[in-house]
Amino acid sequence: MELLIFQTDIKSKKKVKSLKPVFNTHPDIIKWSIDLEDIDNVLRIEATTNLSEEDVVDLVKVNGFYIKALPD
Repeated sequence: MELLIFQTDIKSKKKVKSLKPVFNTHPDIIKWSIDLEDIDNVLRIEATTNLSEEDVVDLVKVNGFYIKALPD
């Protein structure tokens, strides 16, 4: 299992809800959350080792959001 952490521009519950089906149906994502209280709107993903940071970045950008990987 891997923990992937990203900075995003996802700033509302409505935006989180729009990504819910994307993350919930992805076979390599085990658990995910977006911290709306954090200044960086941090997206945390627990995933299988098959999922890379680049995969997540592409997935979020395709849905119209800004995303940048944060160092561990």
